[in-house]
Amino acid sequence: MRSKLPHGLIVCFLLIAFSVLAQPTNISLQQSKHFDTEIKVRIKYDYLLFLPEGYAKSHKRWPLMLFLHGAGESGTNLLKIKKLGPPNLVDSRPDFPFILVSPQSPGNGWNPDALNALLDDVIHNYRVDRYRVYLTGPSMGGTGTWTLASAHPEKFAAIVPISSGGETGDVSKLAHMPIWVFHGAKDPTVKVARAEATVAALRAAGSNVKFTVYPDAVHDAWTETYNNPEVYRWLLEQKRRRY
Repeated sequence: MRSKLPHGLIVCFLLIAFSVLAQPTNISLQQSKHFDTEIKVRIKYDYLLFLPEGYAKSHKRWPLMLFLHGAGESGTNLLKIKKLGPPNLVDSRPDFPFILVSPQSPGNGWNPDALNALLDDVIHNYRVDRYRVYLTGPSMGGTGTWTLASAHPEKFAAIVPISSGGETGDVSKLAHMPIWVFHGAKDPTVKVARAEATVAALRAAGSNVKFTVYPDAVHDAWTETYNNPEVYRWLLEQKRRRY
């Protein structure tokens, strides 16, 4: 025979149950999840390619120079790149001793991942000496030089950034890379202090970076630099360490 609970006790239990259900809870209705995937991004650079005199008749591997132009040469007209620097020189210098690759930015600066992919493609398709790959550029191209070299220091034997500065927190990655920095003392666009801070950070990390300041130059420190044969001789003396 089952015993019956008193009516009052049943009511009490129900009130307690309703009270518990009505209490706020600390259990979140949101769950922690993790997403990790790889995506493919299409990139496109038009570029000028110069192959040294004798390239077609020789089986040797050649030094490669990647030249990054400044903001003024951005766009879709490749002829603009020929205004300055190595692309301006090689049409009259068939004996220029580098494979020269001069990409054109569409106008939003330089993307280091895209440049690295372009460099890999050129190295794969042409007879490039992988231990003698050099990087240079003025102004926006100088900033791109610092950024690309810091992202992929294993690729380059030496760099020549002009009228620019790098991120001082990143350049320690370049402490063992030969670097020659050029700047105008009267540069109103990128103050020479920016280059000085970058050089100081490099030297603090143990770099023996070379630093040339033209006392009377403004933003254009590149014309004198790229017209100096010593710059190219110095580059050719540098070889990337074997990893």
